[in-house]
Amino acid sequence: MTIEVNQRSYKLPSHPTVVVCIDGCEPDYFAQAVAAGDMPWLKHTLHDDTALIADCVIPSFTNPNNLSIVTGAPPSVHGICGNYLFDVESGTEVMMNDPKWLRAPSILAALSKAGKRCAVITAKDKLRKLLGHGMQGGICFSSEKSDAVTMEENGIADVLGLVGRPVPDVYSAELSEFVFAAGVQLMRQQRPDFMYLSTTDYIQHKHAPGTPGANAFYAMMDGYLAELDELGCVIVLTADHGMNAKTRMDAKPDVIYLQDLLDGWLGAAATRVILPITDPYVVHHGALGSFATVYLPAGTDDQALCDRLLKQPGIELALPRAEAAERFELPADRIGDIVIVSERSTVLGTSAARHDLTALEVPLRSHGGVSEQRVPLIMNRKAPGLDPLRRWRNFDAFELALNHGQ
Repeated sequence: MTIEVNQRSYKLPSHPTVVVCIDGCEPDYFAQAVAAGDMPWLKHTLHDDTALIADCVIPSFTNPNNLSIVTGAPPSVHGICGNYLFDVESGTEVMMNDPKWLRAPSILAALSKAGKRCAVITAKDKLRKLLGHGMQGGICFSSEKSDAVTMEENGIADVLGLVGRPVPDVYSAELSEFVFAAGVQLMRQQRPDFMYLSTTDYIQHKHAPGTPGANAFYAMMDGYLAELDELGCVIVLTADHGMNAKTRMDAKPDVIYLQDLLDGWLGAAATRVILPITDPYVVHHGALGSFATVYLPAGTDDQALCDRLLKQPGIELALPRAEAAERFELPADRIGDIVIVSERSTVLGTSAARHDLTALEVPLRSHGGVSEQRVPLIMNRKAPGLDPLRRWRNFDAFELALNHGQ
């Protein structure tokens, strides 16, 4: 039996199946941890099973990519084009964490409607309602709010008792470890048919690949993945985006403050710069990423402005709305008149006065651009016959798990 979701077909799982979105997982994190001997389970999986490199969606931020993974479709289909947007109808800037912004059903919802028991565990609560939208029954909760779960709201009670851990701090590696610990216990005790686990990139924002902090985090993850493997699970690993250092040679953030720049060119408050990376958790990135969208005053020559922006050091792409929507598979009505992407080591801000960078304890690492698009796509099963010339996407994770891993 199969289900059809967003014009794609998926087989129903015959084995317990787990898809993991490792937030901020640049592929080199795996390479360095494996080389250090810190990920024996992954080393075996990479050698014996299925190891691919895939592209995430742009902007390479958390919400659009998690929703792409669970819908099997780009933002032009599901509608979530950032963590944050300018709502033209209301004239306000808002978080995109409400299911009202969704334009497509998820594979999780379809699996649940087909009688399969699904579980979703996410690190931050901002994703919970989006990921669980449309699921019938099942379990959906976050590490962040694990002390406030109810059967009515989350399909489970006493998560802290299940995991045997306290609520982790939102700015900690433990927030992600709680996701894995809960996933293992849930698989042991309730054995859901399908489980989606989504972590946070707190560690990746602070620790580069191969550093002790990064390798310790990936060693922790490897242990839980080995446990899920021992429980007979089909496991697919991918990421919502990569991560890069965004600094000058003096280790200070390399920032282009677009609102300040455009105010100088076109007049104060003539434009509105939106940073889709914006969310409530800004300590580790200061709301600075490599993707921005700009609303322009009527009559502005958007192509001429893009050409001018491209002359600025650190700007990789500047595209009018229609071209950006087509190139990056975005909903044209939810982005500005132009889209700007910065180079690998550069981030985009609004005005210098609006970004508090005092909380950055280490040199800035962030994401959002095409330089963070390459991510792993790994499965603990052999999958002969895969097209070697295909452009794999992180939102092919459910296809890999259900159509090639069972």
